[in-house]
Amino acid sequence: MQPGKGTGSSERTDMAPQGGLIGSDLGAREGTQDDVQRAWTVLMDVMDPEVPVVSVVDLGIVRDVSWHNGHLHAVVTPTYSGCPATEFIEQTIEEALVNAGFDNPVLKQRLNPAWTTDWITEKGREQLRAFGIAPPVGSASKRSLLSGEDQVNCPHCGSEHTERVSEFGSTACKALYRCNDCLEPFDYFKCI
Repeated sequence: MQPGKGTGSSERTDMAPQGGLIGSDLGAREGTQDDVQRAWTVLMDVMDPEVPVVSVVDLGIVRDVSWHNGHLHAVVTPTYSGCPATEFIEQTIEEALVNAGFDNPVLKQRLNPAWTTDWITEKGREQLRAFGIAPPVGSASKRSLLSGEDQVNCPHCGSEHTERVSEFGSTACKALYRCNDCLEPFDYFKCI
């Protein structure tokens, strides 16, 4: 999906036959703060397809929700520009909003600033851990990236005695680790 264009986007400029409404005016209405809050609540139930226990809100993918020109607008930042799930996530977000009664929601993809693991909420970090994925340790700042490897605790038993097996785990944003105490392998969500 291109930035600024969603399948239900109000970016359309086509005119209805014989001087009818502009396509983007369909379903337009005045929104309230309650509408915006309800949209955030709806999005809390949209799960990341690669980690289906963490919402797109708790991962920090949804950056903003607001009401403009009669429609709900949601700003989405993918975890990285090459993420294969980006289009699917945006379609799922749009479908959830439409199913909740928001006509023609507008999704805008924002790549700057780039997504960072710093945007994952504490709730999201706990959900990762409960799912068996070690959440990112530290900050994504350049200083912390140059300071060496942080201690990654086992999400299964909490042990500090872990070792990295591979720089890449089940996805490019994860590394594969093994616990030397419980001997279980686990993914570590890299600090990016």
